[in-house]
Amino acid sequence: MYLGAAVAVWLFDEVNPAGVAWLRQLGAALVLLAWRRPKRANWHGKVFWLAALFGLVTAGMNIAFYEAIAELPLGTAVALEFVGPVLVAAFGSRTARDVIALTLVIGGVLMIADVQWAGSTSGVLFALTAALLWAGYIVLGKRVADVGLGVDGLAVGFAVATLALAPLALGTGPVWASPQLLLLGIGVGVLSTVVPYVLDQVVLRRLGQASFALLLALLPVTATLIGLIVLRQVPSLPEAVGIAAVVVGLMLRSREPRARPEPL
Repeated sequence: MYLGAAVAVWLFDEVNPAGVAWLRQLGAALVLLAWRRPKRANWHGKVFWLAALFGLVTAGMNIAFYEAIAELPLGTAVALEFVGPVLVAAFGSRTARDVIALTLVIGGVLMIADVQWAGSTSGVLFALTAALLWAGYIVLGKRVADVGLGVDGLAVGFAVATLALAPLALGTGPVWASPQLLLLGIGVGVLSTVVPYVLDQVVLRRLGQASFALLLALLPVTATLIGLIVLRQVPSLPEAVGIAAVVVGLMLRSREPRARPEPL
């Protein structure tokens, strides 16, 4: 996911962040539609509207996130975005250990936000907006998985979002004159959307919503490492401590009874 985000940062020199987010959505929609070819039943009724809403929320989350990483280090933006999964996980917590874990995560996020607020207020606000939409992604994604839409639902939802947000394509002009840039834009969709979101649908069918949300605490570490290696973004000490607090929160999270896996 965050290797794709690093590629997106490279594209920001040629295309605005919202335009790159639209290219990501387009690439994901084309790949998923060609692969899955959703049945006619997925294009009308309640299942269609659920998939469409999921696609729009996901697209909004990606746009806000790309606006954030245009102004903030990758690992920092991801850690701030983690407020969303924390909100979802908070509704599933039941023990004192869970409360301590969530407190650590929130404390880590606040520490990071305090470091970045003066330097890039808009970046922090975009990251927190992405966080709220991420919470919506988790809740809606669970419903999409539960009703059996799965990857077909992703294909339908992403296609709807791509069409609905087509005006953002106006900011992608340079891409269409450069096969290399176009390939990178489509590649972002595959790396950041197709592969991780398909895996999300598989995992969401096997884990509770709260467990899934807290397992996502590993993502700030992944993003920080990718930012360090690919983008040469070195976190400050307070940022590193904040990210570490998020990870410790995950480690303290009490285990839930293991659910019986459902067949694919």
